[in-house]
Amino acid sequence: MSAASPPLKRLLLLTSKLGYQARAFADAARRSGAEVVFGTDRCHQLDDPWQDRALPLHFENARESAAEIERAAANAPVDAILALGDRPLAAAAYAARALGLPYNPPESVEAARNKLRQRETLELARVPVPQFFSFGLAEDLERVLPRVPFPCVVKPLMLSMSQGVVRANNADEFRAAVTRVRALVETPEIQVTREEGLDRLLVEGYLPGAEVALEGLLEDGTLRTLAVFDKPDPLEGPFFEETIYVTPSRLAPRALAAVEDCARQAVRALGLTRGPLHAEFRVNARGPWVLEVQPRPIGGLCARALRFGAGRIPLEELLARHALGMETRTLEREPDASGVMMIPVPASGIFEGVTGIEEAARTGHIESVEITARLHDYIAAWPEGSSYLGFIFARAAQPAQAEAALRAAHSCLRFDMRPRLPVEHPLATRTTRE
Repeated sequence: MSAASPPLKRLLLLTSKLGYQARAFADAARRSGAEVVFGTDRCHQLDDPWQDRALPLHFENARESAAEIERAAANAPVDAILALGDRPLAAAAYAARALGLPYNPPESVEAARNKLRQRETLELARVPVPQFFSFGLAEDLERVLPRVPFPCVVKPLMLSMSQGVVRANNADEFRAAVTRVRALVETPEIQVTREEGLDRLLVEGYLPGAEVALEGLLEDGTLRTLAVFDKPDPLEGPFFEETIYVTPSRLAPRALAAVEDCARQAVRALGLTRGPLHAEFRVNARGPWVLEVQPRPIGGLCARALRFGAGRIPLEELLARHALGMETRTLEREPDASGVMMIPVPASGIFEGVTGIEEAARTGHIESVEITARLHDYIAAWPEGSSYLGFIFARAAQPAQAEAALRAAHSCLRFDMRPRLPVEHPLATRTTRE
């Protein structure tokens, strides 16, 4: 008589929406032999409208979401938690603490989530960050202006993916930038998130230099660098939509070591200890400067650009295995160069179609072209936007080859974006009683 198989471990994936990133991580977790359960931002009064049995949560209230997770786990225990994106991070940390699961301390996650608090924490620890200050949207701009270092960057405290980030080179541009960012954060789509700090903006001194992103994994506070991506397109403003990521980085070894050391300093200052890490830096003659450090994986489908071990498992699977307590230290990134292009939005509008996909896919070194935007959806360009039209993936012997392939493939694509007729958002008519 054969012994019974051990029960599957259960991984709780917390995500704002069940999009392509969540599905990719769920598939990776199942390949690792785990059962997957979702926790998402949705109304608890709806009776499982998407038939996915996801736990309905409200991530703007992290402690309440954690309590709901703890109640659900009493009947269906979970063995690990992995948060995708910024919004679920604090809920994941509080839930992990309540359930006795290894995770980052909630206080560290809260400090990382808010751009102002992160800047203050890092500055106090003498980690290089841009000059900064914050002001309330109700303040008189003419009294704010004497504090502004030009050129500067204006940004919301809580939004991600460079949404609402605008450069200003003088007083007139600053006034225009504040007006534009204020209009964004006051839209019903943003206000309904009830994020902390929507009534304030952050001002930073603009830093020249190249931008790089570090993807890492934390274990007991020790950072393991998985990859460093170059961002070869100049990100000089006025908006900061990211496009191409290519690894390995072409930074000089000394500069690359300085980036990794800066990341370790930031991790220690924030008190982060476990799980995925995504960090972004500006690098110039004075060294690396922290732009962002978040205890989460890289966004969208970009994780697909990284593969590990002899089996070439994707980053999603590596992170799922790590969350579940499986061995990952021996899994090194593949030796080939790889890159991803987050396909930029040429202009805000209704997405009606794309041509040239087959031609793009036939480009040398291109691995795949994935159009993730849904037909007939409105897609906003930056700085108001926060989603891409899709992703292009390339692999080659050298980073320059991967970058060139991405650019060549993108040049084959033609997107049909139609203007949107102005329609009042239904939430705009709701009262503040909600």
